[in-house]
Amino acid sequence: MPEAVPARPRRDDTAADTRSLEQMGRIDPQPIPAPSNNPFLEPDLPPPPVDGE
Repeated sequence: MPEAVPARPRRDDTAADTRSLEQMGRIDPQPIPAPSNNPFLEPDLPPPPVDGE
């Protein structure tokens, strides 16, 4: 698969993407969210049958 061509930041006042606005100094740098340490919940299953019953 070909490599993606990086887009150059826009230099005009109508820039709508956050990266361009940060580079122009129009907005503060945005925080990067921390990855979740538990993205999935454990399944809610009934307990397994007990052997010998």
